[in-house]
Amino acid sequence: MPELRKDPIVGRWVIIATERGKRPTDFRTEADDLSKEGCPFCEGSEGKTPSEIFAIRNPHTHANTSGWEVRVVPNKFPALRIEGEMEKMGVGIYDRMNGIGAHEVIIETPRHDQKMEMHSIESLAKVFEAYRVRIKDLENDLRLKYVLIFKNEGSSAGASLTHPHSQLIATPITPKRVKEELVGAQQYFEYKDRCVFCDILVEEQRAKLRTVYENEHFLSFCPFASRFPFEIMVLPKRHDPDFHTLSSNEILGFSDVMRVTLAKLAKALNKPQYNFVLHTGPIRWKRRGYWTTIDQDYHWHVEIMPRLTKVAGFEWGSGFYINPTIPEEASKFLQEAEV
Repeated sequence: MPELRKDPIVGRWVIIATERGKRPTDFRTEADDLSKEGCPFCEGSEGKTPSEIFAIRNPHTHANTSGWEVRVVPNKFPALRIEGEMEKMGVGIYDRMNGIGAHEVIIETPRHDQKMEMHSIESLAKVFEAYRVRIKDLENDLRLKYVLIFKNEGSSAGASLTHPHSQLIATPITPKRVKEELVGAQQYFEYKDRCVFCDILVEEQRAKLRTVYENEHFLSFCPFASRFPFEIMVLPKRHDPDFHTLSSNEILGFSDVMRVTLAKLAKALNKPQYNFVLHTGPIRWKRRGYWTTIDQDYHWHVEIMPRLTKVAGFEWGSGFYINPTIPEEASKFLQEAEV
């Protein structure tokens, strides 16, 4: 029988459509073509991108030349631009402002075919160190309120280039999806005097029904109210609203949990296309509209969403999601994938 499940963070309801009966094995996909011809992100093509903002390089190499391990450059076709003033204004009943922000590309490796799950823990840690450095730097810009990092893996997930890369967009407003989490976390904290993410962590470790992988510092699991088949959340065990406060040890732990989790997805579903998003706390300057409990009630995390089904009219019209695969079955299938 179908089941309705409620997300305890944002209050969103999900329909687990058991009668549609999609088994985990029904989702194996065809991998993308990995042709590297003309790729601007490959080593030796540094002149095809804007000048680098940050890089982790071999000693004695120079900016915008070969010899890098991770490289961060401005997006050549940015959604938002760093130059200028916001110039907020009203247009009749509407509001507008200039498209101020930052849009950067984190090129994760010089190797065109080295997917995230194929890295060593140490080399993947350098990618996440680049995330940390860029978030910390952009927090100094008083015009910005939020830094979102995301990865589109595969053409169906929105990637236009196959070379492994993530993106960063910093915005002058807090995104709606993040604000929903912030409000939900605040309301839960006001009612129970506890962090909802910490409570989810405790429950998932107790029940062990939806775990995908666990190490000393992190847990990855299929959420109770998963919106999509094989959706995964990665939660740090230490409560902290901010990704950029990770210690060196925790970055290695994060590299391990992400590498193993993505490797299990790749093995179980034949390298599915996916998106992941890093939700960290907003930039917290003293200003109107920021509540003081974010440090206590919010908890940074990663959401991984394989592109296995399509969002259609009912989802757009209602805000409900229909998931044809029970999260408990999906996590068991992933857990058993040997990597």
